[in-house]
Amino acid sequence: MKRIVVATDFSERSDRAIRRATLLARTFDAKVILIHVVDDDQPQHLIRSTEHATKSLLEEQVASLREIDGLDCEFRVAFGDPFEKITQLAREEEADLLVVGPHRRQILKDVFVGTTAERTIRTSDRPVLMTNAVPAGAYRRILIATDLSDCSGSALRSAVELDLVSKSEVSVLYVFDAPATGLMNRASLSEDQIQDYMHNEEQRASLDLLAFLVEHDLRSAPCILKPAMSSVEDVILSAARDISAEAIVIGSHGETGFAKTLLGSVAEKLLRIADRDILVVPPQRRE
Repeated sequence: MKRIVVATDFSERSDRAIRRATLLARTFDAKVILIHVVDDDQPQHLIRSTEHATKSLLEEQVASLREIDGLDCEFRVAFGDPFEKITQLAREEEADLLVVGPHRRQILKDVFVGTTAERTIRTSDRPVLMTNAVPAGAYRRILIATDLSDCSGSALRSAVELDLVSKSEVSVLYVFDAPATGLMNRASLSEDQIQDYMHNEEQRASLDLLAFLVEHDLRSAPCILKPAMSSVEDVILSAARDISAEAIVIGSHGETGFAKTLLGSVAEKLLRIADRDILVVPPQRRE
């Protein structure tokens, strides 16, 4: 991890993203680039005054990060639609990681779809870290959630490429499906019969996960197997809490090109409810 781009709108949420990027930059000796997008759908005199104020604020932040934190730090200002320009700048800067603050959580309903955060994560061809938790130090424990798909493979490879595996204690979670459980309950089978079935399913899942880790050269990582007895995102978040993981890595299951759709439902729901940082990895990086 050599280049970290941080999107800021000068809010408290963005301060959280900058703080996490600072900690990562210290750990990996990486360069930090702060970016802010000025909405150009307004009168020119407002754009000019906003640009002037924006540059002044960014100059102060960059000076602080250089002098106090000892970082190699710069800033960029762009004009246009925030989510489009954020992803564009991250690509132009050849960022290894894009860091954003948590999305705004509504009082009555937690809306995520359609927010700048969701649209940025959906369209980014770079791994995007959403900083939900208040940064308190370097990551000590990270949970990689997988469903053994190609997209999960991308997430796992990204964790290795970003060097998170060597700098943190990494565990791999596989939430496996046990489709016959409900049918067995309705058939009034004995508890022993149900337990035997679950044991066999767990054994199968264990072998599948081991083959997946061997394929991606991460066979030494501790493994966690959980049946999908409730929503997958709840199982993932519960497992992260159990091991005190500060961050969760997950694939986006997004599509590329003109067929690009919303995030995969699990990634979307996890981003909506998570109380810790989420690193979302796209299926592939466009060249």
